[in-house]
Amino acid sequence: MAIKRPHALTDVELHYCPGCTHGIVHRLVAEVIDELGIEGKTVGVAPVGCSVFAYNYFNCDMIEAPHGRAPAVATGVKRARPECAVFTYQGDGDLAAIGTAETVHVGARGENITIIFINNAIYGMTGGQMAPTTIANQVTTTTPYGRSLQVNGNPVKVCEMLATLDGTAYAERVSVDCVKNVMAAKKAIKKAFTMQLEGKGLSIVEVLSTCPTNWGLAPNAAMQWLRDNLMPVFPLGVYKDVSKEESK
Repeated sequence: MAIKRPHALTDVELHYCPGCTHGIVHRLVAEVIDELGIEGKTVGVAPVGCSVFAYNYFNCDMIEAPHGRAPAVATGVKRARPECAVFTYQGDGDLAAIGTAETVHVGARGENITIIFINNAIYGMTGGQMAPTTIANQVTTTTPYGRSLQVNGNPVKVCEMLATLDGTAYAERVSVDCVKNVMAAKKAIKKAFTMQLEGKGLSIVEVLSTCPTNWGLAPNAAMQWLRDNLMPVFPLGVYKDVSKEESK
């Protein structure tokens, strides 16, 4: 069977760096929108960061949000148009730094939106600074000798944190470093959108991703660095799923 471009993905060349995995995640989101038949009622929200041009890539309504505020904007859209499928597409610096409050409180309130969270453990667009998810000893432009846990603290584990909130319905961490994990990532994204359509509450899929440019690695080496260094700190798996709890 020929593999075709999803209808929800526009026929536009991506602006991302070679080896960046944003493009993989974009395709997975678009495939899920197609399969669920929700393109006409889907609204995406993208803030400042590498995903700032995401409105070019999806055949659904897209809204630009200020840095970190995508969950707040998505909340307004969902409350005004509850029949819509609303998702945010955010990086780690955006979601877990300037947008920490917005992220935590959509979980606390149980806002019925879906968050696609790209975790590459570094600020991408702005020059490779330390992010909240930067791991211990990782070199960045603002930690040239590596992140010090004594000075900079520990990396923030978003799925684990949001799983503690009553309003979070679904939280899973995935990766797109190999075919098996890409397939699992798509399954998680589809589950997250389905949970929203069923009115369960906040759903979030955290995707471990690469940033070859700011990591200073070739694409293949970046994939291996993700496996060797990010996965042990950010284990893959489901951290909360209320649908399974309800079925017990």
